[in-house]
Amino acid sequence: MTDLTDAAARREHILRAAVRQGLLDPERALLAGFVDLDAVARTVGTLHAAFPGPPAVLHAFAAKANSLVPVLAELERLGMGCEVATGGELARALAAGFPPHRIVFDSPAKTRAELEWALDLGVAVNADNFQELARIDALLAGRPCASRIGVRVNPQVGGGAIAAMSTATRTSKFGIPLSDPGSRRELLRAFRDHPWLTWVHTHAGSQGCPLELMARGVAEAVAFADEVNGTLGRRQVTGIDIGGGLPVNFAGEEVTPGFDAYAASLRAHAPGLFSGGYEIVTEFGRAILAKNGFTAAYVEYTKTVGGRPIAITHAGVQVATRTVFAPESWPLRITAHGPDGGAKHGSPVRQDIAGPACFTGDLLARDRALPPLEPGDIVLLPDTGAYYFSTPFHYNSLPEPAVYGVRTGADGRVAFELVRPAQDPYELPGPAGRTAPVRPSRGLVRR
Repeated sequence: MTDLTDAAARREHILRAAVRQGLLDPERALLAGFVDLDAVARTVGTLHAAFPGPPAVLHAFAAKANSLVPVLAELERLGMGCEVATGGELARALAAGFPPHRIVFDSPAKTRAELEWALDLGVAVNADNFQELARIDALLAGRPCASRIGVRVNPQVGGGAIAAMSTATRTSKFGIPLSDPGSRRELLRAFRDHPWLTWVHTHAGSQGCPLELMARGVAEAVAFADEVNGTLGRRQVTGIDIGGGLPVNFAGEEVTPGFDAYAASLRAHAPGLFSGGYEIVTEFGRAILAKNGFTAAYVEYTKTVGGRPIAITHAGVQVATRTVFAPESWPLRITAHGPDGGAKHGSPVRQDIAGPACFTGDLLARDRALPPLEPGDIVLLPDTGAYYFSTPFHYNSLPEPAVYGVRTGADGRVAFELVRPAQDPYELPGPAGRTAPVRPSRGLVRR
């Protein structure tokens, strides 16, 4: 019997079942995403175990990592909250069943209407800048509000290996800088003048950031919260939102770093976070879902060009946008499978794995050693449960693939739940919002 505790064997088991049940088909279903809901539950369990409390902790899933409503609903059932960064994500969180008091709204560009909506609901709000604080003050107009309101601070502790993902640099666009001249003094005045301002938020990490850097950023936020309370002579700051950003190991099966390792780093660098004086919110996204999902796509053609074998598949920039445009920062593993979903075991051949889009750089991997691929084979992309199939890029009008939630019974039987149906590429927008179906002929053109 298949060892379903082994991640690679579990993926192959699910892939075989998907082929048998027709969820992947070389003519009708060329590409699909899968979320292993059993594995998601285990990961959420490790997160709760790493922050056992006290103090009280709300783990708010970062919706941008996978904003599909059924996935969000599953996380709500597992006891998580939801962090949203747009009005659209707020709407999805509400549709998924998150109560407003377990939703946190972060965005550097919240509109007046979005703020009014969130405050009316009682959603927690983290302001990004002084102008937003003034806008919130005008909206509240002295009225009581059920929302927890905080301000995002930039601890300016530096960046990680991926500049575009580093949020705590000296010039990051996010939050109010703590070290700029006069900034800290103005922040203290804001807390003094606005008793409704009771939380401090920071987000110092992301993919490519070491744990120590992230923990030092949180330590700066805790120190500032202590400074606010000490300066004002009252316990005004009651909670600290430490953000998320735990990096993911895309190079292998090992889940590293784990939530427990990050919690240990936080205890070493920011012990005041666990003193009991502050409630805690976290905002993990990629670390919860990335390794619990995969993408599978058929190989349509193979050829050799300039001595280089190339496999042209149906997974490319439309689902792996970051990997295609920044392959050094976002490399993906790829495994080769036969038409039945079983792993291929031939002698590896160095080959390019290409996507279907009409530009040369649409490559999932360059010069990658894999068993020789043939038309009708399947390539599987592990670790794509976050940001990949849930954040499509509509280049060449390539359609969004179907996404399935997966549960595996004790007897090994695999049950699939449709999370998002495949987009029909031939349903085109027409006048007044109507759609005009235009479909290819199923037979040969007759002259």
